[in-house]
Amino acid sequence: MLRILLLATFVLCGHCSEQLPDGAQRVVGGTEASSHAWPSQISLQYSSGGSWYHTCGGSLIRQHWVLTAAHCVDSNLNFRVVAGDHNIYQSEGTEQVFSVSQIVIHPFWNRNNVAAGYDIALLRLSGQASLNSYVKLAVLPQEGTILANNYPCYISGWGRTQTNGALSSVLLQAYLPVVSYQTCSSSSYWGSTVKNTMVCAGGDGVRAGCQGDSGGPLHCAVNGVYQVHGVTSFVSSAGCNVRNKPTVFTRVSAYISWINSVIAN
Repeated sequence: MLRILLLATFVLCGHCSEQLPDGAQRVVGGTEASSHAWPSQISLQYSSGGSWYHTCGGSLIRQHWVLTAAHCVDSNLNFRVVAGDHNIYQSEGTEQVFSVSQIVIHPFWNRNNVAAGYDIALLRLSGQASLNSYVKLAVLPQEGTILANNYPCYISGWGRTQTNGALSSVLLQAYLPVVSYQTCSSSSYWGSTVKNTMVCAGGDGVRAGCQGDSGGPLHCAVNGVYQVHGVTSFVSSAGCNVRNKPTVFTRVSAYISWINSVIAN
């Protein structure tokens, strides 16, 4: 169900992978994260034929709220959230599993044009996560924060390991420095496809997000604390790790007021 969207972008949900372009890979160029190194990371899964399958990532931002991408949850699927996971194919005793009681997609999201922005959603969980060394809340940035060009960040996810292949069994991470909006919106990069409510990161032709990573976090350390500055959104239809086509994220700091209002209501 992968949609080829306006201006040749690909969204990165796992259940959309049937039409992956040749050459698309995983958290491309990534390495296995240390076990539970990103304890706010969750696996968003959908049910089919009596089994559950990873489709997207997300971040636990309250004990009963998860932040993810709108395109991950704008279909009529039955979802669940797994927190405290590392290997999604093994039971490690650290997992907490929740059904999703409410899906709140940004009202301006247009599923036919991810490049318009607003690729953000909140999931209310059926119960409250128990916080421990394996499950922690993500720290969100201050509203309006813009990170400098080349600011060091990391993407994490269980994206696919090869074209039409299996998802990564373990959580992967990759170093993706920020590409400034000025650079990313230039004609040799993404041009007008990217908006100032987005964050670009990577684009070295080696490391990138890919199918199965959508909705997951872009972690950036600010004052010694990792914050979730991006929600993984899209890559080029030419492939995930195309040089000068950085992975594009929804910029979380542009939506702090919306996030707070949804949770408050």
